[in-house]
Amino acid sequence: MVSDRIPPLISTQLTHLLAHCPISIKVEQMWSGCMNSSLLDHFTLVIPFCLEYVRWDIIYNAIYPLAKPDVIFGPEDEHFRPYRGTIDSKNALTDWNSKDPTRLLTLVLELRDYQKKRVAEVDDERLKFEISTMLSREGIEMLMSSGLDKPEEVKFAVPLLDMDLNKMVLGSTWRHQQKIYLQVIYPVGRKYSTTPSAPRLKLVSSPELKSWFSVEESRLPAWLDGMCMAEYLPTLEEMLENQIREAVALVEVRRKFITALAPHFGRPIEADPVFCRKVSFLASSGTFAFLVHISIPLQFPKQQPVLVLQSSQHFNSHNVPIKSPIMNDYPWSPRWETSVMAERIFDFLVEECLNFKRYCNETMLQQR
Repeated sequence: MVSDRIPPLISTQLTHLLAHCPISIKVEQMWSGCMNSSLLDHFTLVIPFCLEYVRWDIIYNAIYPLAKPDVIFGPEDEHFRPYRGTIDSKNALTDWNSKDPTRLLTLVLELRDYQKKRVAEVDDERLKFEISTMLSREGIEMLMSSGLDKPEEVKFAVPLLDMDLNKMVLGSTWRHQQKIYLQVIYPVGRKYSTTPSAPRLKLVSSPELKSWFSVEESRLPAWLDGMCMAEYLPTLEEMLENQIREAVALVEVRRKFITALAPHFGRPIEADPVFCRKVSFLASSGTFAFLVHISIPLQFPKQQPVLVLQSSQHFNSHNVPIKSPIMNDYPWSPRWETSVMAERIFDFLVEECLNFKRYCNETMLQQR
């Protein structure tokens, strides 16, 4: 929500930017830069770019709200001068109209586009070649980064896989389109090398995707000498496609495991019906009632589930139910049938719940 201390003309533009920008921009801070300190006319925008964030300060003048704003770029954009040498050309600032609510949005998007032009003008033969081989790909972002103590480098964010990941898992409630990107970082060189070094590579995904597929667990293919991105990307995408198909199959494997637990623990009181990552049961040993929480890893059954017990009768000094430490030292083999896995977990907890009851009683005594 935009503060009511911002002058109306400025507030209208900022509100329009936050509501209609195709990328998720946030306001990090606001402050006053004029004689009337009750008015806010300076603010810092946090702008996603190449899978990272840049910070730009937008400087208005609350006393003269009709004046066009200044923009101060962050340290990584120290040499970014988008309108230098274009005095006579039309841009978002020369065409400024403070009464038009869309002007700030137009300015921010235009400045982002200038970053791509800036990269294309870099005097580096290798980078020019790499850019030429990737122009046919849609959605690529490019960013030039430099600083006082940092060498110049170019960052690319390359969207991967021509498939709708949202439709890969039945019942998923993702509100936004899930994506996987490759971040590529090249140092800027002035001379062409016959054996250029490999760029820095990193897989990045939408945060929500991690509940089903973790790119952190994907090992990138080796970058061979003399390779370019046009050669590397097909190999990477083929690897990811295979891993995603496996991730789809593993959802059903986890679902079968949860089903196999029911004959021993009864009907779950809570379960993850989409990704099948968590399930909880109400259990008892004599008069001692407790919950069994089972967290199932993405790499199940290679990795065994994690167990936590939670008492229904014992609470700590903050009135929070007492829980056991995480348990994963029980008998396990990924080669067992799911029915055997469920049976071994049940047998383990038959004994372990007695230890947990003693732990709860001792904790209660220490609190007195």
